[in-house]
Amino acid sequence: MSRRESLDPGWEVRVRPSADRTAPRTVSYAIVLATPLLIGAIVFLSARGTDAREQATPSAERARTIFLADCAVCHGSRGSGTANGPSLQGVGAAAIDYWVSTGRMPLPQNHHGTRIDRHKPKYSRAEINALVAYVAQLTGGGPAIPHVAPGGDPGAGGVLYRLNCAACHSWAGTGGALEDREAPNLFAATPTQIAEAVRTGPDAMPSFGEAAISRRQLSDVVAYIQRLDHPNDRGGAALGHAGPLAEGAVAIVLGLGALLIATRLIGTRT
Repeated sequence: MSRRESLDPGWEVRVRPSADRTAPRTVSYAIVLATPLLIGAIVFLSARGTDAREQATPSAERARTIFLADCAVCHGSRGSGTANGPSLQGVGAAAIDYWVSTGRMPLPQNHHGTRIDRHKPKYSRAEINALVAYVAQLTGGGPAIPHVAPGGDPGAGGVLYRLNCAACHSWAGTGGALEDREAPNLFAATPTQIAEAVRTGPDAMPSFGEAAISRRQLSDVVAYIQRLDHPNDRGGAALGHAGPLAEGAVAIVLGLGALLIATRLIGTRT
């Protein structure tokens, strides 16, 4: 029903019922507010699904399938080795976990060199645990995965590191020093992987048993290496932690260079 409003006796304005514009606007606001919530819910449910898959323990048959598909071609179906790869007999769970959890095994298809670099692991943590258990039971022997006690002393660990590790991994943990088989940097290694490397001696690295480095000393070394990843640079700019050579180069280029330029300008003016 329309309304009429009289302006004067000769004019009459017919006013139509105004459309309700608040409804579309309310719907738009609801969509804008609901979209982030919907996206967040999808991401949350996906993460929960991923966590559930990660936490699910694969069966021994699944671990056996992984081993036969990705490992047996080089190490043999019983882990006794072939012409393409060494035997796994007696290497132990620590060595298997180190190589697989760091992504060094299985070897990538494009690998042609002697150095085996770190990569993203091919399997989930649960699959790695199952595979390690299967291969360790299949081949027997060797050191178990070491437990790293928290609260190690970085100062004591630094002494041990400089005596036993710095020659190859450098004092700052940046790696190097071996021709064509350079020792890797240590920044991406987890505490367990560091301990596994110390106990098993992967690749060209020597192994250190408890007679050489005790459990407590191993925790100290791990604490020191973890400190290298997040150092407290009290002396100022770290310069990439490249060592005294970089610091000397900066002093020569910036310090002496600035003095030479200043001397040149003073001599020109006089």
